[in-house]
Amino acid sequence: MNTVLFDLDGTLLPMDQEVFIRTYFSLLCRKLAPLGYEPAALVDALWSGTAAMVANDGKRCNMDVFWDSFASVFGQKVYDDMPVIDSFYLNEFGLASAACHGNPMAAKLVKRLKDAGYVLFLATNPVFPRAATLARIRWAGLDPDDFAGITTYEEARHSKPSLEYYRDILSLLDVCASDCLMVGNDTSEDMVASCLGMDVFLLTDCLINPSGMDVGIYPHGGFRELEGYIFK
Repeated sequence: MNTVLFDLDGTLLPMDQEVFIRTYFSLLCRKLAPLGYEPAALVDALWSGTAAMVANDGKRCNMDVFWDSFASVFGQKVYDDMPVIDSFYLNEFGLASAACHGNPMAAKLVKRLKDAGYVLFLATNPVFPRAATLARIRWAGLDPDDFAGITTYEEARHSKPSLEYYRDILSLLDVCASDCLMVGNDTSEDMVASCLGMDVFLLTDCLINPSGMDVGIYPHGGFRELEGYIFK
């Protein structure tokens, strides 16, 4: 194994996902209210756009799929408002970091892996713009340059838990699944990588386990256990 794929939210960046989403949506609603976006309708449209990205068949990038869905609710005016939304991710979105709690062990492990020669890839679900993803990487005390690649909605054509999402990463890195370890906190979105032959590790600090799966079927634990698993 020479390549480690890391999820971001709840993995390298510890958070209560529900609190983060609530904070993020509240900030965005406040930003867009003066432009005529009613909060409840905006939140529904955001979820619909996210669902469209998750269902993306790969013919178009996630960004185009999202904006088509968003425009189907609010009309073509959304394209005129894109600069305001871009500004939000560069500015007000930073306030959502209050819903996260960085773990210094994440940065220490990333540094140790880099020093040991591992290729690192940030396999975060590509349902955010690049600016929002870069911000969250920095909230985790990390540098985007720590990673050989990052999935964002501008380039990605699939989303978790699709196996095509992971196949795209393997193709991009030109590596075999058997050479990779996928580290994440979600039993459905992250551990599905094992179906391709990737090694997996379930980080349980901010566990997401919607189906109540027996986590014992995967190597699991906190950052100390993860470090011990890699550097056996």
